[in-house]
Amino acid sequence: MTDHSINGKTVIIAGGAKNLGGLIARDFAAHGAKAIAIHYNSTSTRDDAEATVKEIQAAGVQAVAFQADLTTAAAVEKLFIDVVAAIGKPDLAINTVGKVLKKPIFDITEDEYDQMTSVNSKTAFFFIKEAGKHLNDNGKICSIVTSLLGAFTPYYSAYAGTKAPVEHFTRAAAKELGDRGISVTAIGPGPMDTPFFYPAESNDAQAYHKTAAALSPSTKTGLTDIADIVPWVRFVMTEGWWMTGQTILVNGGYTTK
Repeated sequence: MTDHSINGKTVIIAGGAKNLGGLIARDFAAHGAKAIAIHYNSTSTRDDAEATVKEIQAAGVQAVAFQADLTTAAAVEKLFIDVVAAIGKPDLAINTVGKVLKKPIFDITEDEYDQMTSVNSKTAFFFIKEAGKHLNDNGKICSIVTSLLGAFTPYYSAYAGTKAPVEHFTRAAAKELGDRGISVTAIGPGPMDTPFFYPAESNDAQAYHKTAAALSPSTKTGLTDIADIVPWVRFVMTEGWWMTGQTILVNGGYTTK
């Protein structure tokens, strides 16, 4: 019988230095992962990546960190090659990389659009591609998208619009990799209480988001807590593996499709 637990598995997490990615890394270490590769984007995040690696190592789990700008296919391919060389072929691959932009569509420049596409769509596409090439059979792939894929709202055309293709990448990859027992999913959190949320939102918008979810009154901030997303990522990469090709909005009743 195929083992769909985390125990003894090798994991790669893109954007795994801090916030949601860092918490996923620590959680998977606590659930018995054998080795975890932490990707981070820039030198400004190096200290966070090193701190996460040390914490994982202290738990008795092998951990390594890799810096890379994943907005080119070659960079994503190199990341997986380096990870395989360092800790072996992954069993579980998670992509938390993303970039937020909140602007009226009339004010978005071509350069901003290209940046959003590179980070949110292109990176996700080639991460799924390379994961599919390098994962062990019966592996799992999960991409972090956004609950805005189920919203009817202004100002997020570039953000939600460049996350939307990941749904289609997920469905196609699930069909193409299913014969190897590999499941492919996407998780769409609601507005999360992280440092990325506040600079993008005005005070009025922050107040709205903090009350918009059905479960907002029962939480400390009213926003999605990263700790509430981690169990869903863990679920689709363990006993929830049979649910493949799906995008799941996890947002406390903020929006639905």
